[in-house]
Amino acid sequence: MHLPYKIAIIGGIGSGKSVVSRLFRMMGIPVYDCDSEAKRLMNTDTALRSALIKAIGAQVYGADGRVDRAFLASYMFGHPDRVALVNSIVHPAVRAHFTAWAANAHTQVVAVETAILFESGMDADVDALLVVYAPEELRLQRAMQRDGADEQTIRRRMESQMPSDQLLARATHIIYNDDTASLIAQMEQIIGQVIEKHG
Repeated sequence: MHLPYKIAIIGGIGSGKSVVSRLFRMMGIPVYDCDSEAKRLMNTDTALRSALIKAIGAQVYGADGRVDRAFLASYMFGHPDRVALVNSIVHPAVRAHFTAWAANAHTQVVAVETAILFESGMDADVDALLVVYAPEELRLQRAMQRDGADEQTIRRRMESQMPSDQLLARATHIIYNDDTASLIAQMEQIIGQVIEKHG
């Protein structure tokens, strides 16, 4: 079975990962969105549901059968051990689902957008790391505008993420989303190189 070349799309808050993901889809490359898939799997995957109920209790699901996000947030808030417990259940399920999804993609290249590539262990499941880079101040302004949040809130979120220099040091490919160069031209060049080498 031919497996596609798997590219992880990573970058700090406000860097433009979602924009790059949309452009990939427009160019015919499927993109797996870890955040939305994790939320969906927590509601639909029976093994994952059972594991969460066993670990946390039945109250983790509401009367409508869906995850009670307010309860789950309050359960984890201020408790790193509980965050680790939930992640130890959810992350492997998402990784397994992504692996199966990629195998059935029927394309030469697929991508996965994730904010927690290294924390989840998914870096072991991909062939390349595409870092979307933008300067910190530009990222700050974008995130504040997008989320309607104040500067202090966004800076706290930035501080909780891996610094840009560490991401760039691990990058296989870099896209500069600083409003100075064409995103599409950069992406076409990267895709061309990938297909030439691995297609």
